Amino acid sequence: MGWQAAGKGGAVAAGKQESVDAGISILEAGGNAADAAVATILALSITDYGLFAIGGEIPFMIYDAQAGEVKVLNGLGGAPSDPDAIAWYYENGIPSGGHIKAAPVPGAVALCLDALRMYGTMSFGNVVQPALHLLETAERDWYPLLAATLGGLVDAEASSSGSREDGIQAAYDRFYRGDVADDLEAWYIEGGSFLRKADLDLHTTRIEDPVSVEYRGYTVCKCGPWTQGPSLLQALRLMEGFDLRSMGHLSADTIHLTAEALKLAFADRDEYYTDPEFGAVPMDALLSDEYAAIRRPLIDMATASAERRPGDPYAMKAVKAAGPDEPWGEGTTTCCVADRWGNVVSATPSCNAPAGGGVTGVAQGNRLRCMNTNRDHPNHIEARKRPRITLTPTLILRDGKPVGAISVAGGDLQDQTTLNVLLNVVEFDMPPAEAVTMSRFSTSHHENSFSPAPDRSDAITRLQDLALHVGIDGAVKADLENRGHAVRVTDGAIANPVMIWLDADGTMRAAGDHRAGRHAGAID
Repeated sequence: MGWQAAGKGGAVAAGKQESVDAGISILEAGGNAADAAVATILALSITDYGLFAIGGEIPFMIYDAQAGEVKVLNGLGGAPSDPDAIAWYYENGIPSGGHIKAAPVPGAVALCLDALRMYGTMSFGNVVQPALHLLETAERDWYPLLAATLGGLVDAEASSSGSREDGIQAAYDRFYRGDVADDLEAWYIEGGSFLRKADLDLHTTRIEDPVSVEYRGYTVCKCGPWTQGPSLLQALRLMEGFDLRSMGHLSADTIHLTAEALKLAFADRDEYYTDPEFGAVPMDALLSDEYAAIRRPLIDMATASAERRPGDPYAMKAVKAAGPDEPWGEGTTTCCVADRWGNVVSATPSCNAPAGGGVTGVAQGNRLRCMNTNRDHPNHIEARKRPRITLTPTLILRDGKPVGAISVAGGDLQDQTTLNVLLNVVEFDMPPAEAVTMSRFSTSHHENSFSPAPDRSDAITRLQDLALHVGIDGAVKADLENRGHAVRVTDGAIANPVMIWLDADGTMRAAGDHRAGRHAGAID
């Protein structure tokens, strides 16, 4: 165990060591990738508390080897359904701190149970054991409370006389419709939240197809525009018209090109992405050959853009007619799992600024701050609408089979670091251990996804910004400054990645950036 590992019997790359241990123990007991991922996630709610909590949210991607397909599970909750609550937000604003009024419906528990029911082989009682063992230490005052809640779900499952799936559904019903929901509602009322038991009852885990593009012979799969994930795909569509290999790894040309492509992709993200059940997102047009072709010439290899330039995918125009570092969010962790049967999971568990939970110990976050009260913006708050979040796991296929999984913690930096890591592997042939620890770069030339400001110009962080890890050559820095980038050098984290790469001989190579406390394990 440590920050990198390899084996043919299964692999896990996640957060703290104990969470990796949880997933490995399930793989060793004969569980598949879904079983192990759920066990890892449940453990992460304890080991990585503050980055994730069990009342948070999880976008979850799985390659199902039996079906031969990738599916996305949307483990994100929505806004309260009460119209008076929505009116309050427009009158008072969406709280941007750790306020209970900014909490969406908790989606992580439903995600874990639905992933287990649909894709797993074990019971909830089996996969929750590592988490319950961690809670036995009672290191925090909420440990016994959460242990009782999880134990109650195990009891509900065990009391079911039906199939494995029926037992898992019984656990689900106890949390979202039974006594746990009653206790959560009492805590909501006491704390001033607009959420109620009816909101819990209405929640579902949406099952979706991924959004994907082809790049250099690989199929890169992301969650839909309720995340920022498609922005990475848009950047790849722009970059495929350039020869990065000849430019060289971490050269001024490569960094400049990547940053400029990300600026254009993020401008479209900020302009168009939203919960697709509440607004049309022109995803096919945004990823089309025609749109990439008209947007690509906006990249000037000699000069850094100082503008925010969303395009117009409806009219197929390159630019739509006008109109200090920000935080990237206080909590997210990582989870990738692969098993010996060919199933692969990538998930990004999170709970921005977790707090509270009352007698349940189920702390919740404030992800509604990722929406706004500008009714003309696609990501404005509405009853039951899910916010457009930064969480963005990745699966990579080749010839229809999975070859890689990446998960990154880091708010608006997530897809930027994913792109760094992906290019390290695909363009520059690096092994996972090198790809996730190599010096990185990023830009803040975009809206801050955690700002609920109704005037979206107030949400823009820093135009022309470019952050470079301290290890990048000084001559490269000078070149980039000459092109107009506002370069800053950092020795801190530029997000926190983990990945698993599957070799042709069946070896699974897992790695996490050890500087960020990421860990990995594998079974021989």
